[in-house]
Amino acid sequence: MAARPKKRGAESGDEEVERRLEELLFGGEEELLKRLQPEQEGDLGRTLLDDDSSDSEVENEAKSSLPPPKKAVWVDEEDEIEEPVDMTHRFRKNLLKSSTEKTLSVVKLQQRLKEQFQSAMGGMPSWAENKAKKRKKNKKDLDDESDDDEDLLRKTGNFVSCSDALPKGLLQIKNCTNANKSRPSDAKLTTTQFHPGAQVILTAGIDQSISIFQVDGKTNPKIQSIHLERFPVYKARFSADGEQVIATSIHNKMFYVYDMMAGKVIPVYNVRGLAERKVRKFEVSPDGLFLLLLGSSGYLHLLSMKTKEFVGSMKINGQAVAATFSPDGSTVYTNSDEGEVYIWDVKSRRCLSRFIDEGCLRGTCIAVSRNGQYVACGSSSGIVNVYSRDTCQHQTNPKPVKAIRNLVTTATSLAFNPTTEILAIASNATDDAVKMIHIPSFTAFSNFPVFGQKIIRLAQEMDFSPRSGFFSIATNRGRALLYRVKHYADF
Repeated sequence: MAARPKKRGAESGDEEVERRLEELLFGGEEELLKRLQPEQEGDLGRTLLDDDSSDSEVENEAKSSLPPPKKAVWVDEEDEIEEPVDMTHRFRKNLLKSSTEKTLSVVKLQQRLKEQFQSAMGGMPSWAENKAKKRKKNKKDLDDESDDDEDLLRKTGNFVSCSDALPKGLLQIKNCTNANKSRPSDAKLTTTQFHPGAQVILTAGIDQSISIFQVDGKTNPKIQSIHLERFPVYKARFSADGEQVIATSIHNKMFYVYDMMAGKVIPVYNVRGLAERKVRKFEVSPDGLFLLLLGSSGYLHLLSMKTKEFVGSMKINGQAVAATFSPDGSTVYTNSDEGEVYIWDVKSRRCLSRFIDEGCLRGTCIAVSRNGQYVACGSSSGIVNVYSRDTCQHQTNPKPVKAIRNLVTTATSLAFNPTTEILAIASNATDDAVKMIHIPSFTAFSNFPVFGQKIIRLAQEMDFSPRSGFFSIATNRGRALLYRVKHYADF
């Protein structure tokens, strides 16, 4: 019974301590209530108005302290008059839309130049332009914006993304209008390549011409076409920055460089130090520094991409049948007609390693994935061996990750898509000999090509657009077939 009063005493002591702390922090209960409760109605409103008025007074005082804007001492009325630009000059003739135009205002000339630039670089596709206009007009929240996206995708059906990872089995792909429909070729196409930065595709072939088209999947209008006299094009490629096109021929030692920015076609004759009777196969380094030419007797020659001057050579045993750069441009992979693959360091031109392509009697083509993980080697038997890069760099007899046996004739063309989820393999020995291989399962998509249609006539070359949205095949019939890979949302 005596313990209870002590407990109450302890509790009263704790309450006293709490009360003192409250007074120190808040100034006591009465004072706290007085601070929280306004004395009269409308005090809070007046306080806010007073704060605003004080802010406005500060702003007005700051504005008044600024110096007044200076006026021009002299105004020449002739400065405000725009002088017309003479359009008969030879550098401006290509901007005229009719023969009656002799002069243009500065504003109209700027508009013409803008239109010409957008045309040359592919411009903005109509679906993206409509989407941008809709965003600018409505200025809605993110939910409304996503609704607009769904409506746009439902109308066009072109840019639909299903999931992050590409599933195996069936590939969501559809036929589009041929990339070169606005300028079809009557001879074999040897080149189809997408521009690295613009929504543009390049085609070239035996008809001695190089053509550039805008890619929209519907009309694919022609941007420009260049005819090279007595120069059937064996291969053509964009430079790494997309400002030049390099083209070689079947029987010529010279090659052409088309400067897209300057509009000039520059022939490159007799490169000093390059002892070759003809130049056909070549590769452009991804870093834009070098041009690699495949010569005779196993030689590979490096040229400066900037000056087109000879830098140095490398040599393998046998004949160099194909070569490709690593994604960073630091190494070169070359396969020979003897079934060996050589790996070279570009800067030192030293052989880092070489390995035997398993079961290969004669190498025919080679490709490296964009992420640098895989090296694919094609052979005359039609088998395509896919190796891990780390394995083939450190072993002389590496085992392939997968031996792809879907082709029954010589493998002549290989292409990885930019996300390293598809490997396209093809043979130019028979029609419809194209397969799309899913990675990493390394199984073929069963619905491409469609059985029995015979659309792909002797595939010569293949390429994926920069973000895998489109796929193109150059054929023996002069057509650049174009397909929309629906899994990928971008060009």
